Amino acid sequence: MHGVQTMTEGRSAVTAALVVAGVGAATILGAYYFQYVIGLAPCPLCLDQRIAYYLSIPLALAVALAAGRGLPRGAVAVALGVIALAMLFNAGLALFHAGVEWKWWPGPQECSGPQDLLAPSGDLFDDLSKGRISVVRCDEAAWRDPLGLLSLAGYNVLISLALAAVAARGAVAAWRARA
Repeated sequence: MHGVQTMTEGRSAVTAALVVAGVGAATILGAYYFQYVIGLAPCPLCLDQRIAYYLSIPLALAVALAAGRGLPRGAVAVALGVIALAMLFNAGLALFHAGVEWKWWPGPQECSGPQDLLAPSGDLFDDLSKGRISVVRCDEAAWRDPLGLLSLAGYNVLISLALAAVAARGAVAAWRARA
């Protein structure tokens, strides 16, 4: 019975890695859709939140492939643990961003405070009107759900927490399967 349990736990780790890669890729594609199709330019905090996905997606794919080829379960557990921590950190960053959007606390000066812009041509108003400068603010939600409750940063909190939980569960399963 122990061998069957070990195989199931090992498959759980691979499944967790594939879920992280798939949902993470869908999330990034969604961000690109909002950016390039709908035309909502990301602010600096939005771009920072993408970093965890850029780390987690390829790492999760590598874990899934390597685990299927006999990578030691301890290494699988560590890699999934790294993904879980990255996504947990990302959930905190997204929560911070959502709080900035709701004006619960101040955001970074470069995207939330007074804008002291130097115009490339020397004429700020001309540059703004001709699209040579665009200011994307972190403290203004570019989009909210139809009820007005969650912004994209708010959804990222939920997605990042879910992916952290999936990766953590996969890490635990891989750790148990190593015996």
